Amino acid sequence: MFGFYNRILTIDLSAATFVIEPLEDEVLAESFGGKGLATRLLLERNPVGVDALAPENHLIFATGSFCGGRLWGGSRYGVFTKSPLTGFYSESYSGGKVPEAIDATGFDAIILHGKSPLPTVLSIHPDGVVFHAAKELWGMETFAAEEAAVQRFAHNQEGFAKRGAVVIGPAGEKLVRYAIIANDKWRCAGRTGVGTVMGAKLVKAIIFQGDRKRRYADPEGIAEYAKIFSKTHMEHPGVKAYKKMGTTMMVTLMNKVGAFPARYWNQGSCDHVEEISGERYHEEHEVKPHACAKCFMACGRMTTLRKGRHKDLQLEGPEYETIYSFGGLCMITEMEEIAYLNDLCDRLGMDTITAGNLCALVMEAKTKGRLDYPLEYGDADQVAALIGKIAAREDIGNILADGIIAASKQWGLSDLAIHVKGLEPAGYDPRVLKGMGLTFGTSPRGACHLRTTFYKPELSGMIPADQIKDKAAMLIDFENRLNIFDTLILCRFYRDLYSWAELEKAITLATGLPATKEDLEKIATRIVNMTRRFNIREGLQPEDDHLPPRLHKEKLPDGRSLTASEMAYLLGDYYCLRGWNTLGVPEERR
Repeated sequence: MFGFYNRILTIDLSAATFVIEPLEDEVLAESFGGKGLATRLLLERNPVGVDALAPENHLIFATGSFCGGRLWGGSRYGVFTKSPLTGFYSESYSGGKVPEAIDATGFDAIILHGKSPLPTVLSIHPDGVVFHAAKELWGMETFAAEEAAVQRFAHNQEGFAKRGAVVIGPAGEKLVRYAIIANDKWRCAGRTGVGTVMGAKLVKAIIFQGDRKRRYADPEGIAEYAKIFSKTHMEHPGVKAYKKMGTTMMVTLMNKVGAFPARYWNQGSCDHVEEISGERYHEEHEVKPHACAKCFMACGRMTTLRKGRHKDLQLEGPEYETIYSFGGLCMITEMEEIAYLNDLCDRLGMDTITAGNLCALVMEAKTKGRLDYPLEYGDADQVAALIGKIAAREDIGNILADGIIAASKQWGLSDLAIHVKGLEPAGYDPRVLKGMGLTFGTSPRGACHLRTTFYKPELSGMIPADQIKDKAAMLIDFENRLNIFDTLILCRFYRDLYSWAELEKAITLATGLPATKEDLEKIATRIVNMTRRFNIREGLQPEDDHLPPRLHKEKLPDGRSLTASEMAYLLGDYYCLRGWNTLGVPEERR
């Protein structure tokens, strides 16, 4: 089929064998590749109720039909599994240059199951897999591991032009339940613990090499479309804003509207916002735009710190979410320290959003006299030390390594802990942006902001942030379109550029499949229902869609709130519009 490879690679790590399976056109037309295909495979192949760290849990890598070609924004890969952090559906995405190497191996999905008997590096190419013993890489931080894996195990021969690696760090090896999979040094599939699953399988790194390219329905049409697309959108205000400031621009904006979570969800703004703003960061340090392959947005911030005790540190970042978690929730007032913590988490291989939230929970519990541990708001050294203990599973770090549900239960802090389904929210306070409350509640992987990015319409005035009625309808439209993004594995920041109409054009050129808005909405609905069914079979209860009571009971200092009754209305409206029953169960397969 045009736009796909019609092949799956399934790797049995326990036996060190593999099989290349054909993929029928009908399956691809129905699932559309990417997230749709991976979710179908998880439903079919994962045992019901399997422990996420068991060999039987499948770990699936996929690229989308826009990857490796001329279409913009498609240099991304997705990782899909059962989450060791939440016990529910896991999806995580990353960009950079490596996605094109993954795509060049010529598979629509690469599936890992079983467990290697020893630490292993996999070398994947169009004809299969080579298994390498990798004891010498075990224990390496991510940057060193990625470099060593490519140097030692990549093939230098004709037909292997594109190459790249994904790796885990010490946190993944120690089964910290929010470990990341890293690539291109600073890019990562960051949330829900996909790196933990890779660590449980004793896979330290995967090398991808190949020269395969997707066959498109209309190659000349795609070339012309891509040319016009870039000309039309390069001067778009959103594109220019991301290129100028990246996601750091969100710090000042969110603080201004009072939705910047601070002091572990006690505040919607902080007094030190200027010190941790994107504007100050760009003024005081050497910060250059950096792009993934096939991207003219260049939202990445390739940085060299020019002052402070971490002077000359080089990194890509930090992103808004890292600034929110350490600068807002933990109240760290120097961007140089936030950048250092970003770099530390990247090297150790753990999610910065979860790490910052957990450190802040300890700070809040200490402040309230409910936990005796020397961690104070604003102390970057104490945070760095705790992150090191988490990665090594030492002392208190061993408790925090199991995530917010386990830690808060052990310490009797469940009333303080902020999460949905075991995943902490990103930096958008739902007491201000009420649609984000619904997003956090209904996202299949937990309190995720990326499934709808509904902060966009709420901040831009497309719909009032405090409106409840009819909000679910607009949110579903965003969610459906972005589920199509996730089948194509398109960058979220192209959401203003790939409207429904643009998706129709590009998908038809690539695949030749019918791609009207109605067709795409049916596919998106099918994917939403599949992920919901996966979660229900893994034990999801209706209460798991609700926000933590604290976010309803405690108003922000300016008096704004999201009541439990408002949240119940939003969920009920969403369920109804989705065709689910009052318990949130899809009533029919469609």
